[in-house]
Amino acid sequence: MAPALLLIDLQKAIDDPYWAREGPRNNPDAERAALQLLTAWRETGRPVYHVRHDSAEPQSTYRPGQPGNEFKSGFEPRPGEDLIVKHTGSAFVGTPLEQMLRRRGLASLVVAGVITNNSVETSVRHAATLGFRVTLVEDACFTFARRDWNGVLRSAAEVHAMSLANLEGEYCRVATAAEILSGRLELGV
Repeated sequence: MAPALLLIDLQKAIDDPYWAREGPRNNPDAERAALQLLTAWRETGRPVYHVRHDSAEPQSTYRPGQPGNEFKSGFEPRPGEDLIVKHTGSAFVGTPLEQMLRRRGLASLVVAGVITNNSVETSVRHAATLGFRVTLVEDACFTFARRDWNGVLRSAAEVHAMSLANLEGEYCRVATAAEILSGRLELGV
């Protein structure tokens, strides 16, 4: 069976200057790559799951009832596409996502979204732990500069690369949007 496309937290909140306080994001074309995947999934009728983060934190840019909670342009769910509302870093905790995927017999996921080292990494690890086969689209994800444990500022590219290294092989396969869209990769089980 064809894999489901899981789009994580592609909401307007991520464009708030708060997120870039330590430095700019990487992958400036990530949304374009994610939209290419979404278009391909829609054109072929493959399953799409949109994950929206609804933060309970009063100061969060992802808090419901404000513009940041809305999906970025082009990523709004369409009829027949499932919306998963989460309140934690994982798209699986406190949501019906696992049951929805299993009811449809879906065992493989293609994942894109934000933030690479936060909700994306958490959701990929969780999916793999639950037994799903995951392909993470590295150029359809992005993150921001961040200080490491020792206080050294790491660029967004470094943070992104470390997350990918943490996941590759054990929790997922990392690929580019072009590799996936070319059809050369086996994505199903």
